[in-house]
Amino acid sequence: MDDESRRPGVEVKIGVLHTAREIVLDSPLAPDEVEQAVAAALKSVDGQLVLTDDRGRKVIVPANLVAYVDIAQADTRRVGFAAP
Repeated sequence: MDDESRRPGVEVKIGVLHTAREIVLDSPLAPDEVEQAVAAALKSVDGQLVLTDDRGRKVIVPANLVAYVDIAQADTRRVGFAAP
């Protein structure tokens, strides 16, 4: 297994203006790569934030509607029950 397949992705939460719910996706990108994509999109009012999740689905948000972007390490999925 190479480093690329073992690298955990990040969870990205995008707040959209005038919308009660946020967009949540798991991205295979590194945190700094997501940050660069967000920064590039926000440079222009007419820009678009385009991210692809780990299943290949694409999310497109107009830059002028982005309220916030939260980037966090993705939680590893655990199977089973934990003892108290």
